[in-house]
Amino acid sequence: MSRPIVGIIGNSYLLNDQYPTHAGGTMNSAAVSEVSGCMPMIVPSDPRYVSVGELLEVCDGFLLTGGRPNVHPEEYGEPPTMAHGEFDRCRDAITLPLVRACVERGQPFFGICRGFQEVNVAMGGTLYPEIRELPGRMNHRMPPDGTLEEKFAIRHRVHFTDGGRFHDVLGATEVMTNTLHGQGIKSPGARVVVEGTADDGTPEAVHIRDAPGFTLSVQWHPEWQAATDPVSRPLFEAFGNAVRDWAAGK
Repeated sequence: MSRPIVGIIGNSYLLNDQYPTHAGGTMNSAAVSEVSGCMPMIVPSDPRYVSVGELLEVCDGFLLTGGRPNVHPEEYGEPPTMAHGEFDRCRDAITLPLVRACVERGQPFFGICRGFQEVNVAMGGTLYPEIRELPGRMNHRMPPDGTLEEKFAIRHRVHFTDGGRFHDVLGATEVMTNTLHGQGIKSPGARVVVEGTADDGTPEAVHIRDAPGFTLSVQWHPEWQAATDPVSRPLFEAFGNAVRDWAAGK
């Protein structure tokens, strides 16, 4: 019996500064395959090659991955500045309408880091270009140096709403997570429910109110050691169950 397909949103890179590629982190594929129990398929996130309609038909669910480029601020009505960093307008053109379509259809998605921010923007929300420059906020960015283990190390607490979706999935109202992001939610979009925050008030976990499908999204990176991490594993298991339910009823 074939596994349901999870489209993993790919990012654009230049190999050796000259060869263009679409790629996805191996840890994303591992989490989808080994923990969610689905078949991972990397999506070339460029409207020249794929359409949202095709993706909705081919894939049963979507993993909205992290990525270095940020959502372009024009997507939420603000001008770009140096603080906004790099952009990927092709990815914006795929993921933002894809999120809205999934919310409407009840098709499951799981947003991670940039994906978390895409969900907010897709629903009409805005972003801060640099969290660490805000009064009272800590630096949520990954360390610039060190091993992969050091960059993805557990770094801060996230507090969840008592009785909310994340409390239900994780069985806890407080967990420890990694943190590797510069931007963050400024104003939540329509129907975006913030269920988790860091100690400094930065939104860390959301879902979409009254959406018929799985819409959980997190600002941290649960794909890191997803098979063994006590926070990551139940999130990817719940996502996999939702994808199987969608595939069974399709």
